Amino acid sequence: MTEGAVPPELRYTRSHEWIRIVGDEATVGITDHAQQELTDVVFVDLPKLGATVTADGSVMVIESVKTVADVYAPFGGSVSAVNDSLKAHPELVNRAPYGDGWLFRIRVQPPGQDVATLSADEYRKFVAVASPGH
Repeated sequence: MTEGAVPPELRYTRSHEWIRIVGDEATVGITDHAQQELTDVVFVDLPKLGATVTADGSVMVIESVKTVADVYAPFGGSVSAVNDSLKAHPELVNRAPYGDGWLFRIRVQPPGQDVATLSADEYRKFVAVASPGH
């Protein structure tokens, strides 16, 4: 995937998370733009399985050599899976943000929540306006 890629099949948030929805489960990660801004990820504090999350609430923290950043839930629900491989290999967030660098899954409750997410085109425009130097 090219630098700055925004896969068209995903949904996005203004806080730079991507979402892949399958049924009532949403896989969440941070966008390529976000991982570039963070630079080298050195630690990922994953949420606990079964934890209840609220839409727009902080779910976990990512630490990089540059900063610490919260990751937010795009939907309310419960954490149904976490990417345990990130404990030993947090750099996957940088290398494959849309693949092996996914963070967690949420079982969306109630299913079909209408939450404001962005399409790939809307997210590209948002990033262009939010960070005109990129």
